[in-house]
Amino acid sequence: MAAQDAEVSTRQFIVANFIRIRNVRPAMTKTTFIFATSLAAALTVHAADWPQYRGPNLDGSTSEKIATKWPAGGPKALWKVPALDGFSSLTVSGGQAFTLVMREVAGGPQEVCVALDANTGKEQWMAPLGPLKLGDGGQSGTKDNGGGDGPRSTPTVSDGKVYVMSAKLVLSCFDAKSGKAVWQKDLMKDFAGRNISWQNAASPLIEGSLVYVAGGGAGQSILAFNKQTGAVAWKAHDETITHSTPVAATIHGVRQVIFFCKSGLVSVDAKDGKLLWKRPFKFAVSTAMTPIVAGDLVFCSAGYGVGGGAARITKGAGGWKAEETWFVSGHAGPDAVANHWSTPVLKDGHLYGMFQFKEYGSGPMKCVELATGKVKWSKPGFGPGNVILVGNHVVGLSDAGELVVVEATPAGYKEVSRAKAVAGKCWSTPVVSNGRIYVRSTKEAACLDVSAKSAQR
Repeated sequence: MAAQDAEVSTRQFIVANFIRIRNVRPAMTKTTFIFATSLAAALTVHAADWPQYRGPNLDGSTSEKIATKWPAGGPKALWKVPALDGFSSLTVSGGQAFTLVMREVAGGPQEVCVALDANTGKEQWMAPLGPLKLGDGGQSGTKDNGGGDGPRSTPTVSDGKVYVMSAKLVLSCFDAKSGKAVWQKDLMKDFAGRNISWQNAASPLIEGSLVYVAGGGAGQSILAFNKQTGAVAWKAHDETITHSTPVAATIHGVRQVIFFCKSGLVSVDAKDGKLLWKRPFKFAVSTAMTPIVAGDLVFCSAGYGVGGGAARITKGAGGWKAEETWFVSGHAGPDAVANHWSTPVLKDGHLYGMFQFKEYGSGPMKCVELATGKVKWSKPGFGPGNVILVGNHVVGLSDAGELVVVEATPAGYKEVSRAKAVAGKCWSTPVVSNGRIYVRSTKEAACLDVSAKSAQR
């Protein structure tokens, strides 16, 4: 908070002196204005919220600057608090951090959305989402993964409100500061919803004034709601959901939302839900990664023997088309590019992430050339964790709770820093906000200082 206050004071100083100089020396107004606005922008560019599952840019990246060379003992932990069960990641916005946990409420286990002070970890409020016993809709953890069960969706924050999709497909909107319920939509009851094994894991996607989700029945399986009122903006299509969170992207000048459904990739116009294009993709048991968009290329993948590949999206007189450019089948071996539920990040035409299937504790991080599917390098020892992109570095969270910083280069695996962050199983995604890394396991949540001042000397 002190750092944020310092930034505000500095910006106020710049503006005040700009006004003073403008009044004294009018001839310098334009130059001073450019200097002042540029400096103010530079002061704020390094600090950003992480308001959605895939971050501020919807691609797992942030423009924020952090210290990548850490002390021998790792970054300083500013706080750690219990966060029991489930694989919900953290989102951070407006000085608050949000996630889903399991708790005993009203005599039984429930999914609960919790709001924490992002600076101290102190709980500010909690909101029950409904009953959910461990193992409900799936396995409670098997001998090969020991992962447990619980909430998998991640809260989304926008304009002072928090949006949560429960395992049982109830979409709720809460006031971020008070936790007071604003509106709620039960997709199972109100939209003839169809849930799946292990139940919902997808997070709400917010674009502009709308919140996008899937899980309804025929003719209303994909829905957009007004984020302020909960009113239905549009509903359409007859698809069955997977565990994948949708992504919004602009392709050939059209803003669209891409859902990874059981039938494959389904792209709809963001404003009205009209179908733009589809790419059939084999479904087996579970699909959870979020599609990666790079210009007119879209990458997706799945485990259970399926594999991964890219399609090129074209738009012509005959409409939209999605044509496969390459595909690597299967989920095992040095050339495999399947993602169980981890979503890679994209940097300079290369994908970086945990490309593996059920290799708990041992699965590799890989670098894959997006244009061809060629694996450039592979480093074992991560398991089905997740990665984000911070500048020229990949920050990965292994399933054993280790944070690892790696250079984002196809030239080879180049590790910069490594530190144990949390105890418990980590199938969640690390996030960066305001010079800190926030991480979550099945046992605890933690906040680590990676601001410039914390860099190893």
